[in-house]
Amino acid sequence: MKNHSRWLTPTLTAACVLTVFTACLIGSTPLSIGRVMSAFLGGADPGDQLVVWSIRLPRAIAAFLVGAALGLSGAALQGLLRNPLAEPGVLGVSASSALAATFALYYGLAAISPWVLPVFAIFGALAATALLALAAIRTRSVVTLILIGVGLSSFSGAVMSLLMNLAPNPFSLSDMINWMLGSVANRSFNEIVLALPFMIAGAAILLGTGRGLSALTLGEEAAAGVGLNLRNQRIYTVLGAGLATGASVALAGAIGFVGIVAPHVIRPFVDHDPERALVPSALLAGLILVLADIGVRILPTVSELKLGVVAALIGAPAFVWIAMQRRTSYD
Repeated sequence: MKNHSRWLTPTLTAACVLTVFTACLIGSTPLSIGRVMSAFLGGADPGDQLVVWSIRLPRAIAAFLVGAALGLSGAALQGLLRNPLAEPGVLGVSASSALAATFALYYGLAAISPWVLPVFAIFGALAATALLALAAIRTRSVVTLILIGVGLSSFSGAVMSLLMNLAPNPFSLSDMINWMLGSVANRSFNEIVLALPFMIAGAAILLGTGRGLSALTLGEEAAAGVGLNLRNQRIYTVLGAGLATGASVALAGAIGFVGIVAPHVIRPFVDHDPERALVPSALLAGLILVLADIGVRILPTVSELKLGVVAALIGAPAFVWIAMQRRTSYD
């Protein structure tokens, strides 16, 4: 049964590499394949090297990493909650991370150093993750975790709206709105390096929960009967998703829906096995976000659209379609 999906991960990996390379070709000044290859090898014109290494490549890698983190988190949370509508934002980690970043913008702390904003975003995610991990220890109900996440998300959204309403000047308001809309424009390797350790840690934890997620397809009682520690499974999945999602928000701001769509597309190709869906979901979500960012750059708009807006325009209809496919489950 596994043989027919053996091609999935290598194919997606190749597609991701090709798409990131394509992103280096496209921009306000298109570059030929030869010029980009020369820039990679260090023999190009200094201007081409600057464009490729300082602007286009970091942006494409940032989009891929953010998508991969959200796709992996979404696949793990869907396996944990056994619900294809679950995604990283469902536990309130994304909103809490965005709130911490908005707080730094509101009080002007982001002007101190370019490192302040991502650091605040990561700490916001870790704070929410710590709260959820504590809740996972104290409760046996997945529904309770979801309700806590909804509460966190609603509270964070309300406080962000309050901060925007009280913004001291239009520049701070503009910065906060831009952060909430999500973008990988002007990202550098320095910002990627700051977020990457948290993404790697979160991904490692989530990949380690794979067997437990597969066991949960039998139901919680059956999974416990075969030796799965349900409490630890919840804690590790929530912790891994929190780290990965917080790092993605630190890098790109709020990006929604990609964590729902990618696992849903992948699941039929892996026989609905949550463990085997993790890596392909990460790759597909990264691919989707790089393609979306390429679309953002080539659309003939007066000002560049935000990546989070484009992702929502693509993902929201898909979310509605997925929900409609499950309508009979609630009747």
